[in-house]
Amino acid sequence: MLNKDALALLPITIMFLAGGCSRDISFKKDIAPILEKNCQSCHIQGGPGYEKSGFSVASYEDVMKGTKFGPVVTPGSSLTSSLVMLIEHRADPSINMPHGRDPLPPEDIELIKAWIDQGARGN
Repeated sequence: MLNKDALALLPITIMFLAGGCSRDISFKKDIAPILEKNCQSCHIQGGPGYEKSGFSVASYEDVMKGTKFGPVVTPGSSLTSSLVMLIEHRADPSINMPHGRDPLPPEDIELIKAWIDQGARGN
């Protein structure tokens, strides 16, 4: 019998085993909706996250531009992309994202990572 934690990971495991991340991930279709839902209230011109960092998720170009401190996406490398470090809560707790809210669902994080690993295209 599977325990509760194992059951929670089952959909992600199935997605990877079935090749769910081998498909082309679209910024417009897959990534932008995640960013709009979880990030846009702060990271858009005039928002507190934008004012602090200069980072906007309003468009693909904005995401790829990054912050006033530098890029947040390293195409082809989710491991070194600061966006991933922030949403996986591997950064300083004061800057983990979304700030002051629950972390993104694991499946959204995995989709963002797969998009970055596929080259972070603006498709």
